[in-house]
Amino acid sequence: MTPNPPAGRLRKAPENFIAGADVRRVFAEAKEGRRDFLRGAFAAAASGLAAAGAAAQPQGDPNILELPEHTRGLGQPVVTDGYGKPSQYERNVQRRQSPGLTQTRQASVSFAPLQSLFGIVTPSGLHFERHHQGWWDVDPGKHRLMVNGLVKTPKVFTMDDLMRLPSVSRFHFIECGANTGMEWGNVAVPTCQYTHGMLSCSEFTGVPLITVLQMAGADLKKGRFLLAEGADGSSMTRTIPMALIESGEVLLAYGQNGEMLRPENGYPLRLVVPGVQGVSWVKYLRRVEVGDQPWASKDEAIHYVDLMPDGRHRQYTSIQECKSVVTTPSGGQVLLDKGFYSINGLAWSGRGKVAKVDVSVDGGRNWRSARLQDPVMSKCLTRFSLDWVWDGKPAIIQSRATDDTGYVQPTQRQLRGVRGTRSIYHNNAIQSWLVQESGEVKNVQLA
Repeated sequence: MTPNPPAGRLRKAPENFIAGADVRRVFAEAKEGRRDFLRGAFAAAASGLAAAGAAAQPQGDPNILELPEHTRGLGQPVVTDGYGKPSQYERNVQRRQSPGLTQTRQASVSFAPLQSLFGIVTPSGLHFERHHQGWWDVDPGKHRLMVNGLVKTPKVFTMDDLMRLPSVSRFHFIECGANTGMEWGNVAVPTCQYTHGMLSCSEFTGVPLITVLQMAGADLKKGRFLLAEGADGSSMTRTIPMALIESGEVLLAYGQNGEMLRPENGYPLRLVVPGVQGVSWVKYLRRVEVGDQPWASKDEAIHYVDLMPDGRHRQYTSIQECKSVVTTPSGGQVLLDKGFYSINGLAWSGRGKVAKVDVSVDGGRNWRSARLQDPVMSKCLTRFSLDWVWDGKPAIIQSRATDDTGYVQPTQRQLRGVRGTRSIYHNNAIQSWLVQESGEVKNVQLA
């Protein structure tokens, strides 16, 4: 690295530019085996952004020389808003939908703006969403949790009953099994928000599920599986292995980031199943049933399965394998100057802690070890960074995570060699961002 390299500047990615027709085109191209870029809508949005760059100020910067209004007068009164809101200058940082990705707005997805966030905690209001029949604001006074099946004493708990029990708070990531799913066959979407944005991380507070099962006298010898059922209209039901529950990790959560769950995130009660795909984190949880075998419910026998190249599909592959993504620089952003940049990103593993992250700026030919920012916790997002001086030439930026089991994040070619190109779920391949000479950053895949 050159001594005291000049600092580079970066223009943010455009927001909310993907149209339904473009998404349908992506699916059509995927079926044909094509890997074209989705450029049309993105190029139009990017061209509409004025190139940032401050004009020279021969007489000095007026933002320093002229006192702004906020230094010369009274500000807003205290508690103008009983619940604080972001600055008006950050209003474009929102979770977004991808029109055309789902058939209805109730059975849909919103993506978290990963490229605009810091640290590892996702603000509750930016947490990604996946709903199968819309969200509800459920009256906690009327909500009940039933425990039945292979138990001595079937029980019903109110929210007051659960919140009286000893609680724990833990940080964990949650990732939809379909995150990065549109990247299986081709380069589908241009920004990190749409490639990896079905991912969030929060501090969850609640009661270990094993505590409630023990209160009901669950038969943990015969009852090696548990069925979790949600109260929304889709009757979301998922099988949870008892081994995960016995570890104490699985929570009956009512708190998120220091407050009660948001309605979109399952208020007043949801499951937290660390390391497992988000569909098993059942929202609006109303019943758990102890049983001696998996239930093969509709959402695990037909949906959320891995389609293999020979036409068969795998069930119960719920663990989210080790994965990472560079969030800066990433698709849609523009590097405005040569010079120093801090490459930043996120890494995670459903099997434990992230052990290391390597970063490449030449498409995987050479790798450097990135810094892991504290804290590094199990089944939680880990922030990494690496110093980089851009010389103005094309570069392909990648990150490769390794977890504490020794598992190494695969390349696209390695993953496709096992899984083919027609899958939807569990794409944890290395992501590539092309920095062009113009400074524009594009989503690409290496052959």
